[in-house]
Amino acid sequence: MRSIAVLQHEALQGPDFLAHCLQQQGWSTRIFRPDKGEPVPRQARDFAGLVVLGSDHSVHDHLDWIATERALLADALAHDVPVLGHCFGAQQLAVAAGGSVCRNAWPNIGWSRVWLTPDAREMFLGAAELQVFNWHYDTFALPPGARRTMYGAHCLNKGYRLGPHLGFQCHLEVTEDGVRRWCESGRAEIAAHPGPAVQTRSELLRDLPLRARQLQRFAREAYRRWAESLPRPPVSFAGGVARF
Repeated sequence: MRSIAVLQHEALQGPDFLAHCLQQQGWSTRIFRPDKGEPVPRQARDFAGLVVLGSDHSVHDHLDWIATERALLADALAHDVPVLGHCFGAQQLAVAAGGSVCRNAWPNIGWSRVWLTPDAREMFLGAAELQVFNWHYDTFALPPGARRTMYGAHCLNKGYRLGPHLGFQCHLEVTEDGVRRWCESGRAEIAAHPGPAVQTRSELLRDLPLRARQLQRFAREAYRRWAESLPRPPVSFAGGVARF
């Protein structure tokens, strides 16, 4: 069975809870680090799906790996290979699909409430709103044909669906330990960017175990539904062919 390619760009922004969910569903993953010079796959069809994680870079940075990664996403779109993008990954997917990315009105760092559009609620156990974890400066315009799935008070477009592809302008993949490490590493960054959507370190860590558990409850369902769009090979058995 083909694996899922995971494009990771920062040590602190790994697949974490997402990898755990995919493993529970029987999927293997292969991590690529294009930011470290590791070659980006050329053909999306070599994988069952693509996951693109966050980055400290902007999609507009003139780096070869960003352009090469976007070409891979364009290939995935052309051949219906499902893509799951988080933050920078959602922006990369939006641009590859004909959308655009620009600076958000202000930095968005911390926990915030987002609302779910009616046709996206089934993907999140019927919830109408969620508390999600954010750490971004840019935002995307919806690409042609995409439907908004999430919207927020400080950033309108927090998620979208485009066929089998999902983009989230937030981090559903984080764990409690991951948030703690990110907050510790980002102390100076938080202090340097005060604003209406930037929380202090103490606010970021408040009720963290509960917040992480609640987020993971909904993230698990969203990841399960995305994985259902991935192709699984037929399995032979006596008397015919079955599918996973």
